[in-house]
Amino acid sequence: MYNFSDFSKETLEQLSSKGVFFTVKDGEKVNTMTIGWGSLSQYWGQEIFIAPIRHSRYTFELLKNTHEFTISVPMNNQFDEALKICGTVSGRDEDKFKKANLKLKDAKEISTPVIEGCDIYYECKILSFTDLKKEDLDKEVQEKWYPTGDMHRLYFAKIVACYK
Repeated sequence: MYNFSDFSKETLEQLSSKGVFFTVKDGEKVNTMTIGWGSLSQYWGQEIFIAPIRHSRYTFELLKNTHEFTISVPMNNQFDEALKICGTVSGRDEDKFKKANLKLKDAKEISTPVIEGCDIYYECKILSFTDLKKEDLDKEVQEKWYPTGDMHRLYFAKIVACYK
């Protein structure tokens, strides 16, 4: 196991350039999606991953019944096509794992799996969340990122495991 800061530079570069896999499990339902926003931080004396998920996403529905998620970070372009698929196809409508040729493997500390073959993994337990409100945002941000009002919920999650 590593400290999250050991991989923060690589993770943030991948997050902002091509995205990472955000995986959630609710009972037998497992879904992964590509996220391109997020942050690694320190809150409440703990290592935290902050993940924004829009209310309209299938992943958002699954997060209502669980308190954990995983982040799988591919680094060497090996999952570029899968990241595109998981960023455009809804798990409500299709089996993304089959379509993107992704395989799951057990996480080390939580029940939500990770994406096999990635380079860095974060296992996270949700401590808190907050909903962004359009009216609280700068007008330019509102117009550019939320023209339809489909807002994000920010999940603050303790990183319980970080490894390669």
